[in-house]
Amino acid sequence: MTEHVLIVGATGVVGNAAMRHFAQQRDFRVTAVSRREPPETSGARFLSLDLTDPRACAEATASLGDVTRVVYAALYEKPGLVAGWFDEEQIARNRAMLVNLLDPLIASATGLRHVTLLQGTKAYGAHAGRLDTPAREDRSERRDIPNFYWEQEDWLRSRQRGASWHWSILRPQIVFGFSIGAAMNLIPAIGVYGALLRARGEPLAYPGGVAPVLEAVDADLLARAIDWAGREPAACDEIFNVTNGDVFEWRNVWPAIADALGMAPGPDAPERLGVSMPQRAAEWDAVRERHGLASPGLAAFVGESFHYADFCMAHGNDGPLPPALVSTVKLRAAGFGEVIDTEAMFRKWFAHFQERRMLPPR
Repeated sequence: MTEHVLIVGATGVVGNAAMRHFAQQRDFRVTAVSRREPPETSGARFLSLDLTDPRACAEATASLGDVTRVVYAALYEKPGLVAGWFDEEQIARNRAMLVNLLDPLIASATGLRHVTLLQGTKAYGAHAGRLDTPAREDRSERRDIPNFYWEQEDWLRSRQRGASWHWSILRPQIVFGFSIGAAMNLIPAIGVYGALLRARGEPLAYPGGVAPVLEAVDADLLARAIDWAGREPAACDEIFNVTNGDVFEWRNVWPAIADALGMAPGPDAPERLGVSMPQRAAEWDAVRERHGLASPGLAAFVGESFHYADFCMAHGNDGPLPPALVSTVKLRAAGFGEVIDTEAMFRKWFAHFQERRMLPPR
């Protein structure tokens, strides 16, 4: 039987990967939803939709009555990114976006089987302080810290009570993949930073501070975990952390990142990218022209991701930080065991952007 999956947030890192994954599966029809159309839809039907408009959502879902699965990866972030994570308006809008779409869709899609909701390690307070080591599902949550995750999750649990469909919540840490203009995608942010240094004949200096031991998530691996969660009975109404399966420190992977960009790694050179890089838009335009790149201007290409780089690389921190690690034992025990080496993941995604002429060739 062919299923109909609705990917919400198709221009983001996770939504784009999920759209591409499901579009390649013979047993799925795919409808992709976002305000902006992705550069490629991979054969998915695209529907432009403003999730903050309840009337538009109700009208759109009236034609989606045969949807059987939903992947909800839409996200609203404020300029500057990090401060917005505690903002009441940001929290309220993200809740409203979910409700605006899913409430009428659930009423219309009588054959709905499964909803996948994406969260992250902010569920464990990663944006506010140290995490439990390792952070575990249903034990390490920081519900005392304002977060739109709890608003969305509580609504979804309440709406599902007594229904025949199920949900799964996945919590990746730092997701790396393909997207343009996303709020949180470090590949174009690091790629542009490196390209501008390379144009000046300089090595790839590490711009951050002393960052903790972290975990990454390959977007394609996450897309396969999303697919698995919707097929696997053991994933019904459960929450899972998702990672690549290894850990990393920025300084340790910096030589591999530099090599992927055709550069030599340089010494530390602390720089607040969210402040300095927007001022170098003209330099990026010159690099685009020199290499005949297909990527857009700086703001349209990187979005808010320079601010995300500052956060993830702990800019300004000069002392040791506790590790930011999550347990994936629950996910493995339930049956999903895929892994990828994080250095190989970096090389893969920089090569992908280079092959698409979004970054200068290596």
